[in-house]
Amino acid sequence: MARAGHIRPAVSARALRIGLIIVTYDSVGVLAGCLGSLEAGSEGVDLADVVVVDNTSSDDSLRVAKEFNSRPVQTVQMGRNAGYAAGVNAGIGALDIGALDAIMVMNPDTRLRAGSLAILGQALNQPRRRYRGAEARVHPDGSLQLSLRREPAIHRALAESILGRAAARIGTLGELVGDPDAYEQAGEWAWATGAAMLMSPAMVAQVGKVGRSPFLLYSEETDYMLRAADHGWRLWYEPRAVVEHIGGGSATNAMLASLIAINRVTLFRRRHGRAAAAAFSLSVLTGEGLRAIAGRRPSRAAFAALMQPSRRIRELPA
Repeated sequence: MARAGHIRPAVSARALRIGLIIVTYDSVGVLAGCLGSLEAGSEGVDLADVVVVDNTSSDDSLRVAKEFNSRPVQTVQMGRNAGYAAGVNAGIGALDIGALDAIMVMNPDTRLRAGSLAILGQALNQPRRRYRGAEARVHPDGSLQLSLRREPAIHRALAESILGRAAARIGTLGELVGDPDAYEQAGEWAWATGAAMLMSPAMVAQVGKVGRSPFLLYSEETDYMLRAADHGWRLWYEPRAVVEHIGGGSATNAMLASLIAINRVTLFRRRHGRAAAAAFSLSVLTGEGLRAIAGRRPSRAAFAALMQPSRRIRELPA
């Protein structure tokens, strides 16, 4: 992300020194593929450090990282399932960010396409910009993955509650950017899903930790990107840099669906007045209620969590 008026000398893509963080939790099925993509993905840059932060996986994720032979991998053990943002912060703490031009953060179920880090680095280090780079996200079969978002707003929450994902295809009505043509153009956006993101060390030093209480797992990256924007940084989307993302089961998992709904409301409440926050909360509640009536189990859990604070999740399961 970059601030208007700030001039930073351009850095050659081949001279860029990048540190990379991967946060794992029971990721043995995908981690080797992620690590295996780094050689081609880092063509044209100096991938100085690779840190794998493990949230106390019950599988062999940590062993896969330690036994990866293509390049040295530093491992950090969290000692508990602390969540994605805490893992990112631990990874940043393991890096010498003062010696880096950029920090790449990745989910273990992502894979870099050839040369993607160099392309992102070029976008990040343009003169007269203070940008945090974003990348084009695709499914493993090459189909587009919708990852860009507009600023959260009451009318967008209401539209998505009533129309679902169809709202994304109607102009700027939805928070989710659903027009495929928008993903063909480089440019600024409010935020993007955080499965893979390149960050400026200067931004990290100024904005601080990625997550903060009470966010847990979801809305952490949204909160961070919006806080960065408060400091004058901007998200830059670069479609030439491609990352494959397998994706998780948040749409079908009741616990994760509850966290998404709760954190969306909490994030909006933190950034707006009480009346606006109440309207936003009602819009989200309406959407989850409609989908619960239609028989969608995750929405029933989300609706219950929104209505009854005692049913909300306070920490991630071990």
